[in-house]
Amino acid sequence: MNDMIPLAHAHCAPRRGHEHRLSEASIRELLPQLPGWALVENGHALSKTFTFADYYRTMSFVNALAHVANAEDHHPDLSVHYDRCLVRFSTHDVGGLSENDFICAAKAELLAG
Repeated sequence: MNDMIPLAHAHCAPRRGHEHRLSEASIRELLPQLPGWALVENGHALSKTFTFADYYRTMSFVNALAHVANAEDHHPDLSVHYDRCLVRFSTHDVGGLSENDFICAAKAELLAG
């Protein structure tokens, strides 16, 4: 990925096959750009819980994230509650994390900010 383009302004590209799975070194380089995000499932997924004041704000975030996910054709797993939403990204077609996961996580950060 071009280092001159911040993650949140990049766009997802189709990723299929293990050759698109990020190395541990690449993950360590990208993760600091996503404060509060954690590696889960033995490093095969990114996850963060976003908290909100009420259900309306939670659902506004969920709906906005759904719109972004559709536009990028990269969809998170969501666990939605009254005042929070757990967001989990992984690229199933590569068997782990791809640049798309970090791009969409950064876009989720912008939405929540």
